[in-house]
Amino acid sequence: MKELPSSAKAVVIGGGIVGCSTAYHLAKLGWTDTVLLERKKLTSGTTFHAAGLVGQLRTSANITQLLGYSVDLYKRLEAETGLGTGWKMNGGLRLACNAERWTEVKRQATTARSFGLEMTLLTPKEAQDLWPLMTIDDLVGAAFLPTDGQANPSDITQALARGATMAGASIFEDTEVIDLVIDDGRIRAVVTARGRIECERVVVCAGQWTRAFAARFGVNVPLVPMEHQYLITEAFGVPTDLPTLRDPDRLTYYKEEVGGLVMGGYEPNPALWAADGIPEGFHFGLLNPDIERFEQIMELALGRVPALQTAGVKQLLNGPESFTPDGNFILGEAPTLRNFFVGAGFNAFGIASGGGAGMALAEWVVRGAAPFDLWPVDIRRFGRPHFDTDWIRRRTVEAYGKHYTMAWPSEEHASARPFRTSPLYERLKEQGACFGEKIGWERPNWFADPGAGEAPRDIYTYGRPNWFEAVAREHRAVREAAVIFDQTSFAKFSLKGRDAEQALSWICANDVARKPGSVVYTQMLNDRGGIECDLTAARLAEDEYYIVTGTGFATHDLDWIARNLPAGLDARLDDVTDSWSVLALMGPHARAVLQKVASDDVSNEAFPFATMRNIFVAGHSVRALRITYVGELGWELHVPVGHAKAVYDALMQAGRIDGLVNAGYRAIETCRLEKGYRAWGADIGPDHTPVEAGLGWAVRKGGADFRGRAAVERQRAEGVRKLLVCFTPERSDVVLHGRETIYRNGERAGWLTSGGYGHTIGKPIGLGYVRSRDGVDADYVLSGQYELDVAGIRVSATASLSPLYDPRGVRVRM
Repeated sequence: MKELPSSAKAVVIGGGIVGCSTAYHLAKLGWTDTVLLERKKLTSGTTFHAAGLVGQLRTSANITQLLGYSVDLYKRLEAETGLGTGWKMNGGLRLACNAERWTEVKRQATTARSFGLEMTLLTPKEAQDLWPLMTIDDLVGAAFLPTDGQANPSDITQALARGATMAGASIFEDTEVIDLVIDDGRIRAVVTARGRIECERVVVCAGQWTRAFAARFGVNVPLVPMEHQYLITEAFGVPTDLPTLRDPDRLTYYKEEVGGLVMGGYEPNPALWAADGIPEGFHFGLLNPDIERFEQIMELALGRVPALQTAGVKQLLNGPESFTPDGNFILGEAPTLRNFFVGAGFNAFGIASGGGAGMALAEWVVRGAAPFDLWPVDIRRFGRPHFDTDWIRRRTVEAYGKHYTMAWPSEEHASARPFRTSPLYERLKEQGACFGEKIGWERPNWFADPGAGEAPRDIYTYGRPNWFEAVAREHRAVREAAVIFDQTSFAKFSLKGRDAEQALSWICANDVARKPGSVVYTQMLNDRGGIECDLTAARLAEDEYYIVTGTGFATHDLDWIARNLPAGLDARLDDVTDSWSVLALMGPHARAVLQKVASDDVSNEAFPFATMRNIFVAGHSVRALRITYVGELGWELHVPVGHAKAVYDALMQAGRIDGLVNAGYRAIETCRLEKGYRAWGADIGPDHTPVEAGLGWAVRKGGADFRGRAAVERQRAEGVRKLLVCFTPERSDVVLHGRETIYRNGERAGWLTSGGYGHTIGKPIGLGYVRSRDGVDADYVLSGQYELDVAGIRVSATASLSPLYDPRGVRVRM
């Protein structure tokens, strides 16, 4: 047995497909002293029993790109390493058995085209011609993606391992990691049963073992081992070029294997595994088949593939797989420990993801940043509920059971609720609130009117949903009267210290070096000029700022700010979210309502836009920020949690005569679209700069230097290749959800990042980037003729670079 090195540049823990891919890519990037450690044998965790289907299309362009990279890698790997991989690019079929599913599939085909994949819509007979083993009596249609395929998981992992060693990495099997040496918050060494390796970077790709291992070092990885079963038949003449098949209405998938079939599925009543811990020494391990639970999948499969009734069964395989609460895998550097990277929780599509995930992790380790925006899988997307094992299990069971159910627009999870509530939760519930949930927070999405026969319950559809009129009602109140939004779930941070201004000025693109009482909307940029955070900073005092950001970005933004505070400065960052409730009072009557209960002057002269003051409302001290995300006069009233009910009651009572009502997050969305406000994670993110997003006005041109400044100034001088544009389709009945393809003069030019409806202008609205390799400016955008592809139908649309709504009286600029 070869001797362990005494030091390494990076240590990868785990010898499955993701670990081997990460080691391969690290070595390819020149880190030839990378070491991979596997406690048993390569693939012996879950990789060896994976089904091996490789699909590419996801709802995110970048995750689709990641999976597309896997396909490109698997195509060339055998020639590079001399080891077979079992890779076949035989395409993938997806079936639809009802009208709603057919709409979903057509929208998926549109998404595929948006992201540069050619997914073809087929008739039932055309689908059967590609997959002759199936019956098609219940089919409405199908979609075919020719570049999907399948691979042998163990073979492809061994090929990646050989490629890693050929490039200079070292792989050690039968080498268990016992501990990490951490000093002053930094990794110093990896301790194994065979010795110690000095190392400052660790990448944990340990599958279902990752959560327990990472927790020892204060890193939270919310994944759950689940039982997953599939059937392998004896050979019965199945063509070797048969595409992979997904039949979501029957909860099943299929692939050809040595003249037979692999058939598995996602039952609605899945089983957790190893709730009390993974058994000691478990490797190359399978579980006892649960025939009773599999029967429901088998019955559904027999209706699609009658030949299974007589095919011999080689094995009913039951293996544990890591699943996550939102169905997405987990990548990136831990927010709580520098240089501790994670690649885990692959939800039974680790083979499809493995090549791209390893590439992304390696780039992250070497360059200190992901190669592109990976927010849907970023480890920093998690929050407080994800530390709770019971919460994670309940939510993950629900997510597993929904793996093949309809992916409805605006769908909410039902499990593990409520977890975190505002002080107003019960009051709002009594008034008809229909709540949604964001990282454990209950938030009112809309309010039902029982007098109109409405119930606070979402009924999902790809058309106009049951809450459309209720949201329109709230939207009109925002524009014509006044509303209160309970936005207590906002993440809130305090930055204190004599150097707070200097520290924040380096991180923020806008000018935050303003006098106390100022409120600044700003982005925080990476070195490429990409937008890492989008938030507001209120200056409370010479040495203190109050930072407010979106609910879902609490972990991410806190981590970004903490990591980028310049060393040696006196600036202390704290999360104060739980101390403050937020009541957003918005609308043209907002001042009249507030003045009735405020002991302070809230006139425009005394309290102008983009300022904050501590005022008294009904006798309670309130931190009032005059700012808006709906495009109307208004204030965010930040109230100590213990006083929230009293302040809310006073406002509602005082505002009754002014038409003050409750409103929810879906009205916020419709209003912000009319005003053209950007949403981080959709319209803006690390791949988009302020110049591209139309936010250049929020970036200072003078003053102190800030991170990302050089990239922004370069774009200002040289121009850009994409611009964010607002679109309104000619047809008012079109429903936009985002990811619809943008066509300019008949050529594909991008896709919508957001979609919705503007109830003031009476039109659907979409935001999306118009792209061109030759450059894009305002003239280019406005000189084009546009269409949007909505579920396969081209709809003419008008482009605008200005807001569609102006509260000063100009309603529409078309």
